[in-house]
Amino acid sequence: MGKERKKSSAMIVGATGLIGNNLLHQLLKDSSYDKVIAVVRTKIDLEHPKLLQYVLDFEQLEEVGVLLAADHVYCCLGTTIGKAGSKAAFRKVDYEYVLAFAQQCLANKCQIFTLVSSMGSDVNSSVFYSRTKGEIEKALSDLKFPKLIIVRPALLLGDRSEKRFGEDLFKKVSLAMPFLYFGPFKKYKPIHAEIVAQAMYKLSQKKEDHKVAIYENLELFEMAEF
Repeated sequence: MGKERKKSSAMIVGATGLIGNNLLHQLLKDSSYDKVIAVVRTKIDLEHPKLLQYVLDFEQLEEVGVLLAADHVYCCLGTTIGKAGSKAAFRKVDYEYVLAFAQQCLANKCQIFTLVSSMGSDVNSSVFYSRTKGEIEKALSDLKFPKLIIVRPALLLGDRSEKRFGEDLFKKVSLAMPFLYFGPFKKYKPIHAEIVAQAMYKLSQKKEDHKVAIYENLELFEMAEF
């Protein structure tokens, strides 16, 4: 009889978002985890024997830091400048909250931290969104997690709870003209949130020596299960 695989705990922040919601359902049905923690600002209407929900104020993470303990942490937290209302508000969510959350998880001995970033992330970018994403990637790399995984998807496909007019229009154009994404433009092909979630889980289970591993959009497609 083979040796029984040791189970571990998982935590998701941003579980109500497009990727986070797909990932949450995937982790709940997977036997690798005996406990799945969802860190949310509003309770999710979902019940499951393995699911724990922590409804937290992200401004007070230091006060509840002891709760943020899991072997594998998946950070899907993020917004847009339009939804946040300003660049400062966007940076608070995508940089300050993510960094504060990661610091608490590391203090609680998180072994693998997986971040949803974005294609084009670059600390030297002239685009505020891309520069902020690059800055949080660097900040998390500097924390020295045992293992840090960063995924950089392109435009996400899937059913959102809220409408984003510009993004929805671009999706319609992309789906109507798939021939746009051949040759050097293939890397920009929009990707379904379910594929990103699948890739995040697979990467967290992968045995490798890299302390920091970054996966671009096309690499995420290669891990898709159809």
